[in-house]
Amino acid sequence: MSRWLRSFGAFWYDFVIGDDWRGAAVVVAALAVTALLVHVAGVNAWWLLPLAIAAGLGWSLRRETAARVISRGSARR
Repeated sequence: MSRWLRSFGAFWYDFVIGDDWRGAAVVVAALAVTALLVHVAGVNAWWLLPLAIAAGLGWSLRRETAARVISRGSARR
């Protein structure tokens, strides 16, 4: 049972965190801010999650493509 639980936890950690923990952090932060806006301020904040996810995806792609350009440039020298 312990081995099964460990494998189950490892699967979900890898699935949620994956290669980019920053992306998971953006999703968690967006969920928290949305919940605060809805429950504390009474704002209909359904629009915040898609915006945050799109911004997080753009941020992740920009970081990844910049890293590849830098590594390609250093390999040519």
